[in-house]
Amino acid sequence: MNILVTGGAGFIGSHIADKLIEKSEDVTIIDNLSNGNLKNVNKKARFIKKDINNIAAGDLKNIETVFHLAADPEVRISADNPESSFKNNVTATFRLLEACRQADIKQLVFTSTSTVYGDAIVPTPEGCPCEPISNYGASKLACEGYCASYAHSYGIKTTVLRYANIFGERSNHGVMYDFFQKLKKNEKELEILGNGKQEKSYLHVSDCVNATLLASEKQNKIYDVFNVGSDDKYNVDYVAKLVCKLLKVNPKFRYTGTERGWVGDVKIMQLSVNKLKKLGWKQKISFEEGVKKYINWLKAQG
Repeated sequence: MNILVTGGAGFIGSHIADKLIEKSEDVTIIDNLSNGNLKNVNKKARFIKKDINNIAAGDLKNIETVFHLAADPEVRISADNPESSFKNNVTATFRLLEACRQADIKQLVFTSTSTVYGDAIVPTPEGCPCEPISNYGASKLACEGYCASYAHSYGIKTTVLRYANIFGERSNHGVMYDFFQKLKKNEKELEILGNGKQEKSYLHVSDCVNATLLASEKQNKIYDVFNVGSDDKYNVDYVAKLVCKLLKVNPKFRYTGTERGWVGDVKIMQLSVNKLKKLGWKQKISFEEGVKKYINWLKAQG
């Protein structure tokens, strides 16, 4: 099968591309390298450097399925620059959908986020009302709306994955990455955004990739949504202590002092993954094992 991965030079996108190639698929990657890195691009993939805002139907020639991951990578960027998340998430997704419609693409996989729910009940099921409290979450929810519309209007079978906090090798953002970088500069003190009590669900990227491919292969509706996360959640203090333990440092923790780490931060997030489990998915890498793998990878980067 000929598959396009947008954002395929980025963190999760590159891992998805690798797994598809491992399954003997023909993969094309489109990425503008604003957040991605050429080092992440599989040598067996065809690479096109291009912004999704400039995509055209001709770029999708012979493509059968599109995995759409190109986007602003995190909530904090959208808080400081709301226009960026609108342009790079909403507008870019609309441009891609139009190209898919014109090229008669049959299947789309869209990676969304837990932040579409806002401050929701936990564990949060897919049917929970969405009330995002961040520009990032709002932009992704708007993308979901367009994906649903194009699925039902033009017959593009669409699978939406709402990701919890995904971490692991090749990631250059997120709480673990931030802690690592801060401790690299000063192992005596660690700044923790918020009060350390925020609780989140985390999942290693390899389990995320397996969930994404399984859902895209097994779901049989014209449009369907799946949460991707874990059955547990950990507060920021615990994550900080685990990172410090792995780095063998004992810094003083300094908190910024609010219940939210930044504008749009959700205090408690844990997704229900029962729907995903019914497809046969199981988490294989524990949180602690995943963090150890990630920290070892970060150390190896120098």
